[in-house]
Amino acid sequence: MLPVALITLFAIIILSLIVTRIATIALTLTGMSAEVARFQARSALTGAGFTTSESESMMSHPIRRRIIMILMLAGNAGIVTVIASLVLVSFNVGVSSWTGQLIIVVAGLVILLALTQSSRVDKNLTRLINFALMKWTSIETTDTASLIYLGGEYQVSELEIAPDDWLADKTLAELNLPDEGVLVLGIQKQNGEYNGTPHAYCKIRAGDILLLYGTGRSIRALDMRRKGIIGEVEHERAVIKQQKMMEEQIAEDGSASEGQD
Repeated sequence: MLPVALITLFAIIILSLIVTRIATIALTLTGMSAEVARFQARSALTGAGFTTSESESMMSHPIRRRIIMILMLAGNAGIVTVIASLVLVSFNVGVSSWTGQLIIVVAGLVILLALTQSSRVDKNLTRLINFALMKWTSIETTDTASLIYLGGEYQVSELEIAPDDWLADKTLAELNLPDEGVLVLGIQKQNGEYNGTPHAYCKIRAGDILLLYGTGRSIRALDMRRKGIIGEVEHERAVIKQQKMMEEQIAEDGSASEGQD
């Protein structure tokens, strides 16, 4: 039977992995890329710290700041508990039992490492966390990650395609996204290939990651749009809205030119 100290040790490690994963997804939902969010979550939990620019981007955002504060508190408590568990193990076992205890610790860590590298476990855990965040928090769950914020509401964002998305299984010509005010800058395919110059007949597949340019509102609307007649109606409405915006902009530019003359 495993001693209580070892059970506590593994429980804290598992809990730390889950907390890090939850924080990574939550940070991603605030507009950070997945890679940066993962680094920030692990850094905060372990107390590794940030560079100046990263610290400013985290502290200037209220939701990110709250997530980081929780991670710091959880990280300190977790490290103290792990150290205490290891001390208890060392005091409660004899020298002859150290080999067995060490084997158990190493085997447990290897199993945990294998689980963290499992794509199936990661996918199911991500789905569960997304559901929990959407149900019990005020964080808006989307598949978009804002990479660059430009003037006004415009930004460059990543959008991961789900099987039931309106964008899935259509060519760029069929989507006609420029008429909505959204440009596809590139496509990261599931096989790892990146298409930096997608043509009109390039088909979007589930699992692809699109690099988009447009307003944050337009990109979020695309993320929420699903297949079917409702999705087609939403597309037509977005096109009409964009046309009206363009007409208003042209009228404003014309008025400004006449005023200068």
